[in-house]
Order: sequence, then structure tokens, then C-alpha cells
Amino acid sequence: MKTEYITVIVTTAGEDDAAKIGRTLVDEKLAACANIVKGIRSIYRYDGEVFDEPECMMIIKTVAANFDAVEKRVRELHSYEVPEVIALPILNGSVPYLGWLKENTAAPA
Repeated sequence: MKTEYITVIVTTAGEDDAAKIGRTLVDEKLAACANIVKGIRSIYRYDGEVFDEPECMMIIKTVAANFDAVEKRVRELHSYEVPEVIALPILNGSVPYLGWLKENTAAPA
């Protein structure tokens, strides 16, 4: 199923990194909104080692057509070698909110 709207999940090492990425995406109209959730704990395997570290999670709202541009920009700004950038479809939502979301994102160039 193809959806017009998505949320993009990104984790960062800290709030400053998340704020920089979120501000850039919103300023450049790649996203309408970026929420920053502090205080998450991530347990993951990387380079054969298991890590247990504090992180921030970003919940970015945008249109599906912007995903490639969002991913590219996140990778440019992110401090991680392999940042998490995953999209989840928004299957339904309030008409006024989805209208606002679409109105505040630009079509990809």
C-alpha cells in the first residue's frame, strides 16, 4: 500500500544533534515537524560488539515523496556512520493535521 504521508524515525547520540537535524529538515521544508524524545536507551550490535547507550529519538513527519531527500540530509548531518533512518506509513489522520503537514513540506526538487 502506497501512502502519501510518513513518519521517519531517527536516533541520535544526544539532544543537540537531534535539534540540529530537526531544525534543518523543517527549515528546508523537507519535514513539517520533528519531535525529539529524550532519555531513550538503545541496546544494539555494531561492529561485532554490543552497546547499551542513551540516545534521543526523533519522530519526523513528512510526505512520502520527501523520504530520499530526508534520508540524504540526515546522513549528511548525522554523527553516526550508519544512522537509523526508517519510514513508517501514516495510514490515517485528522484531515486538518494532514493538510497542515502537506502545506508545510515542499515537493522534492
